[in-house]
Formats: sequence, C-alpha cells, structure tokens
Amino acid sequence: MTSQVKSQQTVQKKPDNPTKCTNIKEGKFLRANYPEAIWHMTIKDNVQTEYFNNGKDYIKSTLVFVDDCNYKSIVMEKSDKNDPVQIGDVFSNRVVATQDNLLKINTKIAGSEFNVVYIKIK
Repeated sequence: MTSQVKSQQTVQKKPDNPTKCTNIKEGKFLRANYPEAIWHMTIKDNVQTEYFNNGKDYIKSTLVFVDDCNYKSIVMEKSDKNDPVQIGDVFSNRVVATQDNLLKINTKIAGSEFNVVYIKIK
C-alpha cells in the first residue's frame, strides 16, 4: 500500500513565473491524452492550423494578438463541412499558465468557456 501512495505523489513543478505567453506564437502542439493522429496543431506566421483524422481534415485560423497573453483566432478555412466550427467564428484565447513545454489556454466563444492544455513539441 505504501508504494502505491508514494508513486501517486509525483513531484509537481511550479508554473512559470512570469507566464511564458510567447510560447504560443509558433510551434507544433499536441494535447494530453490525444494521439497526434487524432489531433495536432501548428502555429506559424499568425496562422493556426488544427489537424484531425490523421491530417485528412483541418481548421485554419488567423491569429490576432491583443497582447502577449491574449489573442483571437478567426476561422478562415475548414475541410470538414460537418464540423460545428464555422468560417468566421472568433475564439478569444488567453494564456493562463505555462510550465516548461505545457501551456494552459482559456478559450471563450459564444457564451462558452473552457480550458485546454497544449504540449509544445517543436
């Protein structure tokens, strides 16, 4: 029993202070518990592209940075006509915390709000 308790007490690092918001501005990102084939995202030159379904489907958005930690993503293109995201949708995003290669993003759209954790791999 004690070995099980010890294994659950992994050392948690403290979040970066200050938050490294600029980590979101470029790179390749995954999500915890999502294999890369199911979902991954790239950001380059203020263009965010989310890939789904082994890269067969995508959503491409333009990023407009309000400041280092706040940005809007405006959907410009999408390949899957059945995806509920629509061209012209605007997501308001805020980098709330970073820790090493992890970024916690708060996203708001049309009265909904949720947090997503991205893992920066490049």
